[in-house]
Amino acid sequence: METIKNWLRQNLKGDPVLWGIVILFSMISMAVVYSATGTLGYKNELHGRSGTTEMILLKHSSLIFMGLALMWLAHRIDYRYYSRLSLYALLLSVPLLLFTFFVGGTTLNDASRWLTIPVINQTFQPSDLAKLALIAHLASMLSRRQNNVDDFRTTLMPVMIWIMIICGLIALTNASTAALLFATCLLLMFIGRVPMKQMLVMVVIGVVVGGVALASGQRWKTVQSRIESFTDKSKPVPFQLEHSYIAIATGGITGKGPGKSTERNILPHPYSDFIYAVIIEEYGLAGGAFVLFLYLAFLYRGLKTVMNSYGAFGGLLSAGVSFSLVLQAMVNMGVAVGLGPITGLPLPLLSMGGTSLIFTGISIGIILSVSRGEHEIRPMTGEPDDTARIPKKSAYA
Repeated sequence: METIKNWLRQNLKGDPVLWGIVILFSMISMAVVYSATGTLGYKNELHGRSGTTEMILLKHSSLIFMGLALMWLAHRIDYRYYSRLSLYALLLSVPLLLFTFFVGGTTLNDASRWLTIPVINQTFQPSDLAKLALIAHLASMLSRRQNNVDDFRTTLMPVMIWIMIICGLIALTNASTAALLFATCLLLMFIGRVPMKQMLVMVVIGVVVGGVALASGQRWKTVQSRIESFTDKSKPVPFQLEHSYIAIATGGITGKGPGKSTERNILPHPYSDFIYAVIIEEYGLAGGAFVLFLYLAFLYRGLKTVMNSYGAFGGLLSAGVSFSLVLQAMVNMGVAVGLGPITGLPLPLLSMGGTSLIFTGISIGIILSVSRGEHEIRPMTGEPDDTARIPKKSAYA
């Protein structure tokens, strides 16, 4: 037993509570996805397609373990290296997003936001890479400009250019992801002490660029229809939302029990977009509240890492990644209970997914890398302003 404890202490650095939360999420995900994909596996067998429920679970579990492995690798890297890597990742993201939209995107659900990786035949969303790269690069730019954060030309202009390029390209095929990423960037700018006047300019320009991208892209009619369905109470409740309500209402306090969901047979994508409704149906309001508590605990540990960080870059990086994951979770759960229009965003750490699970693992690994603390990280040269702290009164009050 002592040998295991020593191995864990030597190999699993960073916040141990955050490690526990992620492992618990992984276990819940495998159990719920296995239940939610029962009907999908049956249909595959019925029509002679590959992909039984057990095969789907095996693939999902392998992606989870791959994500955990990459999380472990990411947390072993000095987080200041991500300041350099983020720019290269952004430069790679732009042509990938353009190629996906204009040339070779795999079209699913009337949107070409995927690329299919040859040989392994696995779909990949360039927006996953672009999100993480933009957050890391934004944290790097803000940390290097803490001494002249009020300067519009040297601070806001380069920040604004990258945000508008990436969010605008993502909005062409995925409006909800672009809006969520833009909101995360605004939060990061607020923490980075960017003046409110400059942030308002960013909001105005963001609305204009986002509107143009949305009108020029593939999702304008879908977004318009979903907003009208949510705001116009005279219209019938959308099909998927109606059955989400039924799942939640019939779940009660303690739920029907694992694997006993009935709405999973009716709900579109019960293993991704509406997995939270399946969780409540099977585990009740108690299970739904527990999942919500885990996300809030995840956010708390991420923000604790921010406050304990010695460098501005580490704090901003951890804050941006934490907010990105938890905001997406809140939006997904809010949609399932009718607090917002349908978005199609998966529930991070729980929904069945492809490469999104891998990028989620890398993102959490970055938070853990920051939480390791400056005293464990080998000093690096050529990283100006990385050791400068953000004044806590201005940033966190």
